[in-house]
Amino acid sequence: MNGQAPAGVTSASAAPAGAPSASAVPPDVPSASAAPGRHREAVRPLLLGGRRALVDGHPICACCGAAVVPHGPDRWRHLPAGKPYPRRSRWLAPITLAELRELPTYEDFAARYPDAVRPAGGPASATTEQDWIEGRRRLETYHAALGELGRSRLGPAGNPYLELVAILAGGPPGVGPLRLSPGLARMLDLPGRRRELAGRLAWAIPNEAALACVADHSPVLDGGAGTGYWAALLRLRGVDVRAVDTAPAASGGNRFHQADAPGFAQVERLSTEEAVRADPHRTLLLCWPPPDDDAAGYGALRAYRGDTLLYVGGDQDGPTGTVRLHRELALNWTLAEEFGLPSWPGIPDRLTVWRRKPGRRPQRGLDRCPECGRFQPVGAIGRCDRCFTARPPALAVRVDGRRVEYPQHVVDRMPPALRAALSDSPNRIC
Repeated sequence: MNGQAPAGVTSASAAPAGAPSASAVPPDVPSASAAPGRHREAVRPLLLGGRRALVDGHPICACCGAAVVPHGPDRWRHLPAGKPYPRRSRWLAPITLAELRELPTYEDFAARYPDAVRPAGGPASATTEQDWIEGRRRLETYHAALGELGRSRLGPAGNPYLELVAILAGGPPGVGPLRLSPGLARMLDLPGRRRELAGRLAWAIPNEAALACVADHSPVLDGGAGTGYWAALLRLRGVDVRAVDTAPAASGGNRFHQADAPGFAQVERLSTEEAVRADPHRTLLLCWPPPDDDAAGYGALRAYRGDTLLYVGGDQDGPTGTVRLHRELALNWTLAEEFGLPSWPGIPDRLTVWRRKPGRRPQRGLDRCPECGRFQPVGAIGRCDRCFTARPPALAVRVDGRRVEYPQHVVDRMPPALRAALSDSPNRIC
């Protein structure tokens, strides 16, 4: 799916009936909600490894563990009792070009974004005056080019995605993650640029080597094609491509793309599983299948009868593909070729070519509780519910739908503020 951005992991072990209640707090753990603000120290967010620690998605006080909110440049206060955490704050928002245009000097920028100029991570991660100058220049060029996207037809060798990334990178990006100084990367808000371009174009950045590899396996079935961006570039290069998606981006109902994302190629409303059965002679291309949808990746691969698979994304520890998909590849396919792609920091990406092994080994006996050895649902992490109930940990919370357990020795080493925040979390299990 050229476009299917990975959704958050949703499968998890349910909290077992009879598990210890959230009120069973060890007596030496302070309560974050009991008396936030009753300390004399200035209110500051807790830092771990130079970054703000987040509990339940928000910063916490370094002294008491209560939720803290910014109320000015580098100024913090406790969240008033009973109030929900604000979903947006101009003081936590990333740097934007519109805001930069209102800050004509570096001194103005430093006053508005003091944590960028004097970050918790130290001088090595600071946004210098040169970063500020270069970042403004690149953002102006980038937004001008982005505004032209969709206004003109793609040329025979065009690849506006790569051109936009080259503007951010300061030159041809090559393969692998963009290499920028931390200060310049913050100026450009690379996570925001990634979401923006993935939502309008595709979740993987194609380069000529990858497109040529796909062309060598024509005719191709592009499953989960999204906006049809990869399909459009391939067709311009003479490749016979059929693009399908259960919710083409042009329909406005694709959860992985912006509602106003331009359509670059005709994408049929059809599941990949149905398409491979109806058109079995085409080579299957799976581009960024989501990690929470077996039908989009694993189901399509099981229905596919070809001997070659083109897969774009990360490995089993990355943000693409379900557990079943990666196990199917490991058991029944052999990696034949690999092509690096330009990618965003922290999200390695590549095009891989797989060959089917003779025969098929079934997936079974691969998920067991590490403590008792009982079978668990595919993709389960940690102990089974029975072991959890019989021998509960010192602390357990639910994070992104999954149960995370903290044994006593880990809890003992936590900063007191973090321990207090986790103990008072509404997502605490025990």
